Amino acid sequence: MGKKVIIGILAGIISGLFSTGGGMILVPAFIHLLDLEDAKARGTSIFCILSMVVTSSFFYYRGNYINWRIAILCAIGGIIGGYIGAKLLKKLPTKILKIAFTIFLVYVSFKMLTS
Repeated sequence: MGKKVIIGILAGIISGLFSTGGGMILVPAFIHLLDLEDAKARGTSIFCILSMVVTSSFFYYRGNYINWRIAILCAIGGIIGGYIGAKLLKKLPTKILKIAFTIFLVYVSFKMLTS
């Protein structure tokens, strides 16, 4: 139980600081530290992220850091994309998902370093 709580705390801190990253911490931790299969790790991560998002959103709201027009439009897109992604998860091989995620992380990291 202790390891799971520590993973959650780390993911929550990353999520609160950077407004993302909960899944970047949770999925690898679930796979490599808790020995969950990849698809189950992703599904469990999504459920865990909900509580982090609600908590962080409250503080961002109180600080007046939310652009509601953008947030609502992106949320609509996120609902559609989440549905599509969950359907694709069942169809795509784990190796392809790992490669795609790695390419995404490298790309985002490069953009962050060069901006």
